[in-house]
Amino acid sequence: MSDDIHATVAARLARGDGRYTGGRRALVDVLLGAGRPLTVEEILDRSPQVRQSSVYRNLAVFEESGLVHRVAGHDEFTRYELAEEITGHHHHFACRDCGRVADVELPRDVEEALDRTLGELAARAGITVDAHRLDLVGLCRECGRARGVRTRRTQRGAAR
Repeated sequence: MSDDIHATVAARLARGDGRYTGGRRALVDVLLGAGRPLTVEEILDRSPQVRQSSVYRNLAVFEESGLVHRVAGHDEFTRYELAEEITGHHHHFACRDCGRVADVELPRDVEEALDRTLGELAARAGITVDAHRLDLVGLCRECGRARGVRTRRTQRGAAR
């Protein structure tokens, strides 16, 4: 799969006279391996040999080429991830305390029901919907524990 993604990225960059350099390939590897959207600081932590200016410059090229998109967290930091056309459709969870953003994949039947419902809403409103994004906001496990918040999962376990 990684080779397919690299081939896709290289082809998309070539259309815009962009080269797929070793630095750009390393950036794709970092984003691909993260499994969630990353801040620039997190990208730099995972690839300390790369200069910050290079990360910003390459992210701008990738964004312009439609290879990455920005993901808003619940804090002041922008996060980046490979575009869904490359990695597949998913949604996000953002922690309202620490700001961490995680990928969330819905079960197929839930995703299909969501698509149908959004299609019906769009038809009633007279609009066309090409895609959707669903952002869940709440507390991650660590922040929930720190606040003493019991999740449904822990409540079920305690009731047994």
